[in-house]
Amino acid sequence: MATASPSDPAAAVDPAQQARDVLSLARSRPARLGAGRLVCLDGPAGSGKSTLGAAVLAAAPEATLVHTDDLLDGWDGLPALPATLAALLAPLARGEHTAYRRYDWHAGRFGDRVDLAPGPLLVLEGVGSGTRLLDPVRSVLVWVDAPAALRRERWLARDGEASEPHRDRWVPAEQRLFEAEQTRNRADLLLDGSRRTVT
Repeated sequence: MATASPSDPAAAVDPAQQARDVLSLARSRPARLGAGRLVCLDGPAGSGKSTLGAAVLAAAPEATLVHTDDLLDGWDGLPALPATLAALLAPLARGEHTAYRRYDWHAGRFGDRVDLAPGPLLVLEGVGSGTRLLDPVRSVLVWVDAPAALRRERWLARDGEASEPHRDRWVPAEQRLFEAEQTRNRADLLLDGSRRTVT
């Protein structure tokens, strides 16, 4: 397991460089999702996974980015996510197309259908993407983390104060999942999502 976190707490964290590190590692590994590679970006809510996912996509235009938030059946959908991911990716491993319905968080139901074609690189970003069920098809598992206070600040900035009751349920659920999966311990790369001094 490689660690790419700065030793100096004041050091800048550059998502673009982190994305290059992720891609370099992925490209050094065999394709295991059919003819393509799967990279999973996992870690607690607010840790910087989405920012890293966008940076990977910017550095690798051939990539497809899928957010696990789009696959969850609402705030209590996390326990079912591993099985959902395994079922979604099984056709890609066979070189076939697959699809999912994107969850509409405002309407509280699944909405638009999203088709996924086999490709050279699939980036799966979000809590739960590191499930062991994907080990046979995954090339790289990345753990992204940040201090708890910063993660909470980002949560509130994104979802507002009204989301606090949901957060009170979500955080224990993600902790249970991480403990059961031993996600951080199984990661190929540990990244700091703080971006403390990047402007």
